[in-house]
Amino acid sequence: MQISPNQVPWHSITNPIWVGNSEDIRLGLPFSQMSPYWQMFLLGDGAPTRHLQLLTQADIVVDVIAMTDIGDAADNTLIGIEKIPAPRIRRQIWLKSATTGEIFSHATSWWQASTMEQYLKDPSLPIWKSLNQEFTELYRDLKGVYQGYCPELAQAFGYPNPYWGRHYLLWHGGVPLTLIYEIYSPAIAKYLGADHL
Repeated sequence: MQISPNQVPWHSITNPIWVGNSEDIRLGLPFSQMSPYWQMFLLGDGAPTRHLQLLTQADIVVDVIAMTDIGDAADNTLIGIEKIPAPRIRRQIWLKSATTGEIFSHATSWWQASTMEQYLKDPSLPIWKSLNQEFTELYRDLKGVYQGYCPELAQAFGYPNPYWGRHYLLWHGGVPLTLIYEIYSPAIAKYLGADHL
């Protein structure tokens, strides 16, 4: 059954303090704006779940909040959803420490329904684990990075705004598999060191 996308809204950075594009990501930011540690984490092309596992030395679990059939809706994205053919499924998750339950990230991804069935057979697994099981080669195409406000996440994160976010496409074989939008908790800073944000 298709649910109206507005019934299960997704979270994004609103009222951004700063917005960066693909060129900013390629060149990197001044260290006065974002520390080198955050840049390696946010502007690199590695899997965030794997990075969090290495940083925290804990298993990172996926808490699936919603799987919403949005059909051919644009879903108020404005970030290239047209690259993902309809009908689409919107997947929303928390990335958490399996040890402490601490929330590190909120992520929303959009998939063509048939692609999700093929590549994400168990939606409760991190995307990189699912795709690695299939030996799927990926290209992470970072499109935008943001610093700004998302009041809806303040209680879950347990830290005040502003937050860093980003969005990207994951490509396989010249075809985009999924569009992903992530917002990160400042909790990560204690693992990256004192020089943060």
